[in-house]
Amino acid sequence: MADDSSAANVGLRYAQALFDLASDEKKVAAVEKDLQSLKAALAESKELRTLIGSPAFSAEDKGKGLVALGAKAKFDMTTLKFLGLLASNGRAAALPHVIDAYAKLSAAARGAVSAEVTTALPLSAAQAKGVAAALRQALGKDPEISTRVDPAILGGIKVKVGSRLFDASLKSKLDSLKFALKRA
Repeated sequence: MADDSSAANVGLRYAQALFDLASDEKKVAAVEKDLQSLKAALAESKELRTLIGSPAFSAEDKGKGLVALGAKAKFDMTTLKFLGLLASNGRAAALPHVIDAYAKLSAAARGAVSAEVTTALPLSAAQAKGVAAALRQALGKDPEISTRVDPAILGGIKVKVGSRLFDASLKSKLDSLKFALKRA
């Protein structure tokens, strides 16, 4: 757990530096788009996750791999240079944390609020629209929603906005009931 917290702190520092640079160069949106593409690639590719996380690959190899991927995807030069720097500094494993932290910094700069919605099954278009409307009303701002499917919650919904978590999942209700029965 301490390692994950350390990686998150490193990710935040690198994200802040990248955000400051992108702001100066007026490329915040372009870099954010590149990082979201990279996040999708990380989610889809076990090989890419292995490349950035494995100590078997040198920092140089990680840098070459990330820059080649970015060049093929036509990433902005700021993003490409950053990926090379991150890898050469031995911090490629912190990339997922950098991506998440950068997205939060960018959303905050736009005045938007991000929400992570977790459900047991994928949301239909109508359900996603309803969740967005409910969050808009509760938060007073238009939310930027990222969805995640986690069958372990069994049913219901979990919504995380910042450090606040609204948990209406079936699993948490069953856990509460089990705890109450043990105490009785």
